[in-house]
Amino acid sequence: MQIQKKYKIIDLFAGIGGIRRGFEQANNGQIECVFTSEWDKYAAETYKTNYPGETVYGDITLIDEKEIPEHDILLAGFPCQPFSQAGLKKGFSDTRGTLFFDIERIILERKPKAFLLENVKRLKSHDNGRTLKTILEHLKMAGYNNIKFDILKARDFGLPQNRERIFIVGFLDDDVDFQFPKPTGVPTRVGDILQNRVDPKYTISDKLWEGHQRRKRENKLKGKGFGYGIVDKNSEYTNTISARYYKDGSEVLIRQNNKNPRKLTPREAARLQGFPDSFKIEVSNNQAYKQFGNSVAVNVIEAVAKNMLEALNKAEASQKESI
Repeated sequence: MQIQKKYKIIDLFAGIGGIRRGFEQANNGQIECVFTSEWDKYAAETYKTNYPGETVYGDITLIDEKEIPEHDILLAGFPCQPFSQAGLKKGFSDTRGTLFFDIERIILERKPKAFLLENVKRLKSHDNGRTLKTILEHLKMAGYNNIKFDILKARDFGLPQNRERIFIVGFLDDDVDFQFPKPTGVPTRVGDILQNRVDPKYTISDKLWEGHQRRKRENKLKGKGFGYGIVDKNSEYTNTISARYYKDGSEVLIRQNNKNPRKLTPREAARLQGFPDSFKIEVSNNQAYKQFGNSVAVNVIEAVAKNMLEALNKAEASQKESI
């Protein structure tokens, strides 16, 4: 299926541009980003380093929806917040004050052909499912009856990480036949993202290692499964890397011979999320860990984007044939 030469996107809650990158890879770079918003100055710095010359607007809550350019696809990896009122109300009352509200008002104003929303897995069960229900109802009220959602795992798309995220995809055209991508079946191996030579500074201290082991023992006695996660080069995948990784590295530790385990390097964290080695990291290590932990699994986005773009093209071609 030949994909349309260019699609215009907007990149909301953009972080370091992971969702945009997945779309660019799906469409051989033929994506025109006409608007980007990210409030964190360090994430915006990394974004601009990798997309030089582009303007990254700040807090989306302060930007009038009428100032957002026309676009084909809205992309947003938005934070999940509880809604202020239980149950669906007609209008904005139960989304106002949340960041979903800003997506909603832009969608209502610009009516893009499609959108992709990404969030943590627990959005599906948040508030006994009422949060997701409210989001879907509001999207339908905005004119998007053709909506699908699914939870996808990074390890099913070639990345050695057990990262699960919910994806919500919607189309203005009811005739667009979109299906979520199937797992690739490609085996994953942690060794594929590890660097050959790593500075000893990434090896954790005796004090930190003892603390990790003590907490794991205490949690086990309490019947809790929480604690550090340790892997080696032959492991299939790691735990999910999070924005707090910079604090102690506990969720992903790499086993080493005859010494304490080590943390991932920032480059390894980037690889774990599917970012190529050409992706520039010019912020501090702590900021880099936060940014990659907050980002998305690029491989998963690319797979979803391919199916979205192909579905859009098929629907468009079918409409032209029927004229």
